[in-house]
Amino acid sequence: MEIPLGSPEESEKSPQSKELVTSRTGSTLCMSSRSESVWTSASRSRWDIYHKPVIVVSVGAAIFLLGTVVTSLSCVLSSHKNVYKMSGPAFLSLGLMLLVCGLVWIPIIRKKQKQRQKSQFLQSLKSFFFNR
Repeated sequence: MEIPLGSPEESEKSPQSKELVTSRTGSTLCMSSRSESVWTSASRSRWDIYHKPVIVVSVGAAIFLLGTVVTSLSCVLSSHKNVYKMSGPAFLSLGLMLLVCGLVWIPIIRKKQKQRQKSQFLQSLKSFFFNR
């Protein structure tokens, strides 16, 4: 049985060119798997660090307030009372969940920043003493 060749270009490639392609692919994979923030030492502003949890807390607080308003409307208004009674607590719980997640996220980021600073300090000490 003969194995059909995919294309004439594949059969013309030398083994060296095939090795180059695979090695280039491997290095690309390694480079893309690294996190840029870990390998760069540029300092970031507080907004760059905390903007995601601040946005989550703000959205959670807004949804929580919306849930409070909708729930209070169910007590005041008589029309569409069932809709207000169902959607009010849903907004309350969703808003509270986002609010708590954002508030818990902030100390986690602070702890990671302290660990990163300690790690960078220890790396600089190592390089100072062992590169002499």
